[in-house]
Amino acid sequence: MGLFVQNRRDGSRILSSAIAITFVGLVRCNTTWGQVVLVVGTAASVWCWHCYKQLKH
Repeated sequence: MGLFVQNRRDGSRILSSAIAITFVGLVRCNTTWGQVVLVVGTAASVWCWHCYKQLKH
């Protein structure tokens, strides 16, 4: 069992969810919790994008 899905459809769903979470942090970046959400969401988005690029199907 891997840490990421094995098909592009599910990978794109996870990636879009991570981007949405990042956007919530960006909207509320003037608060401490917004900055934390932004940093965590950005890291998750970058990781998901890296994994998504490696999927073949």
